[in-house]
Amino acid sequence: MKPPATPDVPVPGPETYAELDRMARAGLARRTLALSPAVGLLALQDWLLHFSAAPGKYLELTDLALAQAEALREHLTEAALAAGEGAPAPLPKLPQDVRFKGAEWQQFPYNLMYQSFLMTQAWWDTATRGVVGVDPYHERVVNFGVRQWLDIFSPGNQFWTNPVVLRRTFEEGGANLSRGFENWLADFAHLATGEGPAGTENFVVGRDVGVTPGKVVLRNRVMELIQYSPLTDKVHPEPILILPAWIMKYYILDLSPRNSMIRYLVERGHTVFCVSWKNPGKPERDLSMEDYLDLGFHEALDAVNKIVPGAKVHATGYCLGGTLLTIAAAAMGRDRDERLASVTLFAAQTDFSEPGELGLFISESQLSMMEARMSEVGYLEGGQMAGAFQMLRSNDLLWSRVIHGYLMGDPQPINDLMAWNADVTRMPARMHSQYLRRLFLNNDLSDGRYQVGGRAISLRDIRLPVFMVGTVTDHVAPWRSVYKLHHLSSADITFALTSGGHNAGIVNPPGNPRRHYQLLERDADDPWMAPDEWQATAPHFQDSWWPAWQQWLAGLSGKPVRPPAIGAATIKPIGDAPGSYVMEK
Repeated sequence: MKPPATPDVPVPGPETYAELDRMARAGLARRTLALSPAVGLLALQDWLLHFSAAPGKYLELTDLALAQAEALREHLTEAALAAGEGAPAPLPKLPQDVRFKGAEWQQFPYNLMYQSFLMTQAWWDTATRGVVGVDPYHERVVNFGVRQWLDIFSPGNQFWTNPVVLRRTFEEGGANLSRGFENWLADFAHLATGEGPAGTENFVVGRDVGVTPGKVVLRNRVMELIQYSPLTDKVHPEPILILPAWIMKYYILDLSPRNSMIRYLVERGHTVFCVSWKNPGKPERDLSMEDYLDLGFHEALDAVNKIVPGAKVHATGYCLGGTLLTIAAAAMGRDRDERLASVTLFAAQTDFSEPGELGLFISESQLSMMEARMSEVGYLEGGQMAGAFQMLRSNDLLWSRVIHGYLMGDPQPINDLMAWNADVTRMPARMHSQYLRRLFLNNDLSDGRYQVGGRAISLRDIRLPVFMVGTVTDHVAPWRSVYKLHHLSSADITFALTSGGHNAGIVNPPGNPRRHYQLLERDADDPWMAPDEWQATAPHFQDSWWPAWQQWLAGLSGKPVRPPAIGAATIKPIGDAPGSYVMEK
């Protein structure tokens, strides 16, 4: 008698197992804000294991603790002897620390509190650096994590240990705390409804910011192209095409009229075009880097060529837009496409081997977590990128708000740049994954592996005049990383290093006496100059770098002519600037 037939049971394939893993990662990502717990745990384990086998480090830290205790004792003794005659000079702080400046902090016991905190911070900074054998990435993660944790316990961030807050509370009978609670409620209400911080309603795009007159002359599924109306009788014949980053709304370059870079250029006789990227949603999840290159840059350049025929174009890119521009310019150089007159890069990296603290959020573990989350929603939420930037500048963006807005009860006015910063954007899942893997993780662009049109490109094929801007306190694109194009390209490069950060250093209109910059030109055949040598050599200038850049553009332009028409025979204006894509939330 034959045994009963066994029914066919489907055997799961590799795709099924991979999908289960993805679902597990996505579930974890929802609970961790898409941050990988493994990154911190592995980094801590690496540090602990190597630290436990480093007796020399123990001795170094012991000596440091003893020296700090002695320094603190001497400081307090001097403070006691100098009572009524002014406090002694404070002990050294970490370079990034700008707290504890008030006179109240020099009084006992607050001087003891903050000096002890700074010493603890310095001790842990030493403890988490220079442990032999620790992976450099893990070292940076541990150091960053310890710094973030210690900041929670800073005496300046607590009500009972901040003498400035206590004095204000005593003088006002607690009214400051009442105002601070109202500020917190307003912020919480705006956060709960998905709106920007209180005050952003005073900066409406098209009414208060983004008001330079112009027309949208092209729209596709990636971007709108804006052509700005001339404000002079004659213009330079070579137009300017601006590519902002698609992690930001374009109008950072067209804020209020007083600090609009676009208006500044138009008022000085330049024909300006600017790309306004679409804020992607789920339908755009499969847009790739190639789509942004083809539909974003090349379609915009083709339109500019039709509107201003026969003229070469000054191409300008900001941040990620600048990286995309270098990719396009290298491919054009390879293919002998000579439609560009120059390339300008604002805070744009081309070598990602030293991305700064932003690199803390980029690893294989972190990317797999982020990709799993993006696979569910189709894009990277704008709040995730904003949260990462906030962590990088927690003292400026988080704790400053807690102290001044909630404890001191001071009004926190919003300016146009702050309102723009709150107008967050999303990024398509596929493009964002490609961008992080190809550029940050694998560094394909600087190593000559990045492909355009199925063929690798090299930055050495960029032979156009290049103007680059780095900013001194940039947390997103550190200026030394930006500077690396000097040894990757054979172009003539004019490099400007300006005060400020990634945004404020670029939005830098003339007339601010606190602004300054350095500027130096490197000819293609000049010998290599390392970043620190450049910084020690380059001349210093006061005020904004904008005039220097505008004069550089004018020097590469022809004799002024009559302004071109808005649009062309085959490119009809669609509507008024700032267009519709910038309005998308």
